[in-house]
Amino acid sequence: MTQPRDSIELTSDSLVLHFLSESGIPISDNNEVKLLKSGREKFIDLFESIRRAKHHVHLEYFNFRNDSIANALFDLLAIKAQEGVEVRTIFDAFGNWSNNKPLKKKHLKKIRERGIEIVKFDPFTFPYINHAAHRDHRKIAVIDGKVAYTGGMNIADYYINGLPKIGTWRDMHIRLKGDAVDELQKIFLTIWNQETKQHIGGDVYFPGHKEQTDSTNTVVAIVDRTPKRNSRMLSHAYAMSIYSAQKNVHIVNPYFVPTSSINKALRRTIDRGVKVTIMVSSASDIPFTPDAALYKLHKLMKRGATVYMYNGGFHHSKIMMVDDLFCTVGTANLNSRSLRYDYETNAFIFDQRTTAELNKMFYTDIEHCTQMTPEFWKKRSPWKKFAGWFANLFTPFL
Repeated sequence: MTQPRDSIELTSDSLVLHFLSESGIPISDNNEVKLLKSGREKFIDLFESIRRAKHHVHLEYFNFRNDSIANALFDLLAIKAQEGVEVRTIFDAFGNWSNNKPLKKKHLKKIRERGIEIVKFDPFTFPYINHAAHRDHRKIAVIDGKVAYTGGMNIADYYINGLPKIGTWRDMHIRLKGDAVDELQKIFLTIWNQETKQHIGGDVYFPGHKEQTDSTNTVVAIVDRTPKRNSRMLSHAYAMSIYSAQKNVHIVNPYFVPTSSINKALRRTIDRGVKVTIMVSSASDIPFTPDAALYKLHKLMKRGATVYMYNGGFHHSKIMMVDDLFCTVGTANLNSRSLRYDYETNAFIFDQRTTAELNKMFYTDIEHCTQMTPEFWKKRSPWKKFAGWFANLFTPFL
């Protein structure tokens, strides 16, 4: 584990590392990070890791869509269970209910009959509003305590095939090896034991990690948001990262209706002359959200931000790159739902090569964007402008 430094250079990455360390966030420096920049990359990599599992497979997702990729996953998990591998999966009750291809009782029964433990997080009970406040929006996979995954993707075909109404689904995931895996394992086991009343744990789930080579000694901080325990930590980590920027901030986020603290950080950073560039999708899977986002983004554009609307499908990635020095990839949207209510997990990656790889993707995606300009805004219909203003009234709950 990294130790607090005696002297800290006032660069954005060192400032944020110091802030996270002082806040008690686990930071490790012997990690290997692989970016998985499409659904196809993510599922090929994840399935291969599961095939190699010897002791356990732990999966925590907002939802498993009842489609071909999920069925293939459960077939593979059943094979691993027959081999004696412990298989534990948990999904969010609301995420399943809001999914148009949910896992129903009959599906869960068949899955359990194949030796797979599968649990709903916070099942619906009368009066059925108990789940409105806090949802488990994480996407975490841990295999044998040695390799882990997190990012924006659930288990669904559309991450590969897209959806008819919005086209290609662009998303981002990462694979981790090293001590950061232990932190994702702890997060999974905490929620699993909480929901099942089991007491799963011990050294067998934390086998330790050999030192990586010099080329892969990447510093990673796992920033988790658990309601009522560290409710504001993820929001603070985002805000501090933005405040620390000295040259540039690049953001891609699908539901850009930021909380007041994030919005304030962006305004003040723009005012300091830092180049802030934000990319959101023209299309969305949630009504009114694009209008609310454009209302917010128009104000930031007038202040000096560069705003792009991605036209190549739905960009669902939740990433941010700062000063070409560090980045974050994870599950959190820049909205109230993620930053004030839900269970979320982001990896903050302090590595110039990983950040450069994300920036290269960012600049390539700009080629498929329309830039927001004063002329663009004038062409928007009065109805669209009103819809954005009206939707913005609900941003504390979106």
